[in-house]
Formats: sequence, C-alpha cells, structure tokens
Amino acid sequence: MSTEHSASPPAAEAVDLVEWYFRQGWTDGLPVVPPTPESVGAMVAALGGEPERVETRVPPRWGNLTREVLAVNLVLAGCRPAYAPLVRSAMLALCSSHFNLHGVQATTHMAAPLLVVNGPVRTEIGMNAGANVFGSGNRANATIGRAVRLVLLNVGGAQPGDLDKSTLGHPGKYTFCIAENEEASPWAPYHVEQGYRPGDSTVFCIAAEGPHSVTNHVAHDPEGVLDSIVSAMSTIAHNNAVSSGSCAVVIGPEHAATIAARGWTRSDVRRYLWSHTENTWDDISFGGRYGRIYNRNLPRWYRRRPGARIPIVPTPDDIHLFVAGGDAGRFSAFLPGWGHMTSPVLRALDGRPPGGRAPCVDGTCEL
Repeated sequence: MSTEHSASPPAAEAVDLVEWYFRQGWTDGLPVVPPTPESVGAMVAALGGEPERVETRVPPRWGNLTREVLAVNLVLAGCRPAYAPLVRSAMLALCSSHFNLHGVQATTHMAAPLLVVNGPVRTEIGMNAGANVFGSGNRANATIGRAVRLVLLNVGGAQPGDLDKSTLGHPGKYTFCIAENEEASPWAPYHVEQGYRPGDSTVFCIAAEGPHSVTNHVAHDPEGVLDSIVSAMSTIAHNNAVSSGSCAVVIGPEHAATIAARGWTRSDVRRYLWSHTENTWDDISFGGRYGRIYNRNLPRWYRRRPGARIPIVPTPDDIHLFVAGGDAGRFSAFLPGWGHMTSPVLRALDGRPPGGRAPCVDGTCEL
C-alpha cells in the first residue's frame, strides 16, 4: 500500500467495501474496517499531523511508511486514535537495524514480532495484562498487534509465499501484543529494570515463536517452579537451541509470587534458568553424525566437545523476563526467539532514552 493508491474505491461504484479490500490484497485474511477521510484524518492528527511525513521504511520491500499510510493501516486494523503513538513506536523499533526486520519478514522460520508494553499507556488505552493475555477479547491488544502486521504486509510487502517464506508461520502473525502485569508483579516493571522511569511508556519488540506452556501446580519453592521452565527450554527443537540469540519468558502471577516469597529477584530467576538448561554438544550436534558441515553452521561460541553443556542463549540477560497473565492458575510460558540473527529492541513511546537512571542490576530497584 502506498500513497499513490486510493484507500477507497471510486464513490460511484456500488461495492462491498470489505470485499473490495480483500480483492486489493490489503488484508491479513480477516475482514478490515474500510477507512474514511474522517477516520484517517483522526489517526493522522493523533500522530502529530503532517500526513506526508515518512516515519520509516519497512523491509523487505522498503515501502515508505508515511503518517497517512500508517493511519490507513491503523483504521483497517480497527484501532482507536489513542493507539496510534504506540503502533508508531513499535514500527520504529522493528525497523531499527538491530532488529533485522528484513530477515524476520523473509525467514522460513515461524518467528513473528512480539510486542510487550509497559508503563501508564497500558491502562490509559485499556490493554490486557491479565487473564488470557495472549488470547482474544481485548481490542487494544488485538488491534495494535494487527496494525503492525498489516503494515508488515502492505508496506513491507511480506505476503506469504512471496517475500514471506515462512514454512509454517504461527497465530502470532495475525496479532502478537501483550502488556506486562505490573500490578501483579513482585518485581520492578521490565522497563524500569532497564533504566526507564515508572512514568515512561515503552514497547519491547522481540522476534519469537508462539508461547510454550509451562505447567506446575505443585512446587512451593523457586527451584521447583523454575525447573519446569528449564525443562521447556531444554530441547533441541526450537531456534535458540541451534541459533542462540535471545528469548522471552512470561511468568504467571502465581508462579511469580511463589518465587518472590523466597526473596528471589528477577535477576536470580534469569541466572537460574540460564545456568540450568541442559542441552549438550552431543544433543545439538546429533552426536556429530552429520559431520563438520552441520557443526560449522552452529554458533561459534558453542563448546564443541562431548558432554559440554550449551546454554540456549549467551548470557542470563538474553532471557527477557516478564510477569503477565491472570491471578488464577499456576502457569508460565517460554517463547523461543529467532536466534542470533536479530536483537530485541526496547523503545519509549516518546523516543527518549532511559531517563538518567542506571538499570536495576539486581531487579529490585526502588520505584
């Protein structure tokens, strides 16, 4: 989609607008909201005016994301104007060089950009951080994630089977957006741990597989809960196992309360998970039976000797940890990343860097 194309068919045509948009190929496979001059104008105003201003270019087609084009996609997705600054910030994060959106868009892997939102904007626009946080039922979560996907399709050109080469994909390629449950978390919010102030609103972006459920209804100590997450992480089937990189772990409030009751910090949790994952060189290399060609493609830092333990990511800080979900049910989730080919990006909605404070090294900084 570009500014050269009209967002609506000629007024004289008596057509079904939803069907018309399907025929243009400007949908994600679901019906969209037909834009009107009024709805697009309201979105442009929420973005600060200047409809022709280019915010960024979106790979792999490198289409220009002007404010007007972003506004059209926001309307198509069903967003409210209040969501517009958050979607813009997410797109700027995704299009930064660190994220490597070109690779994420075109990979044969199933990775999709996951957005995790922190700060006051969560409640201001009514995001869900609680029950069914990855599921249906919340307009802000669903349409913000969907607007990002529509931009990736319409401006970035990542149409499945064309520039998007994903073999399987996953449902997060419709919408993949949550908020951290800061109110239920026993630790400082993620963005505060990274040096932002509690009053800053941020969006964290990581290319990830879908959530892998972790169930533990019996453990009453941190080690018991975390050993279940370790089990989910210790496989050779996900991309981190063979490509390293970063991953995300979402801890449910009940599990988080059990862990924090023993005085464990967020940093303690990351370090435990990192040091207890149990993949070995023998597992990763299939006992060496595919020879040096396969082994040469594995990350260089892997210790290539029999029995050597291979952490799934290089450091504990490459495990990005959040608290989210409902207050009933002892569940958490592991979300493998795409690998070392991408780096997660955390961005404030106003674009400013962390507000002059040091990151919370131990995860327990004062608010």
